[in-house]
Amino acid sequence: MTKQLRNRVEELFRAIAEQYDFEIDTMGIEVDHVHIFLSAPPKYSPAKIVEVLKSISSKEVFKEFPELEKELWAGEFWSDGYFVRTVGDKVTSELIRQYIKYQHREHSKQLKLF
Repeated sequence: MTKQLRNRVEELFRAIAEQYDFEIDTMGIEVDHVHIFLSAPPKYSPAKIVEVLKSISSKEVFKEFPELEKELWAGEFWSDGYFVRTVGDKVTSELIRQYIKYQHREHSKQLKLF
């Protein structure tokens, strides 16, 4: 994912979050995945939150970067999979924030090895 594309995905997620009343606490966009620590109104299930973020962002990305559709496997921007975890205490929340914050650093080190 190019820097321009990463920046655009972040902008899209923030705009979607604002529209749906999600509150993004921490976000990390990597080459092949995204980490988002957010809160949302209880009317949205975790599956619905993921669906909203992925569907709206992919439509916008393909509008703005039409060449991507040909480059990506099966013409899909996001894979079907995702991982969701709920948290309820400050210690776990802080650990998740730190993990997301330092994830990019770890991936950068790993990528430089190859």
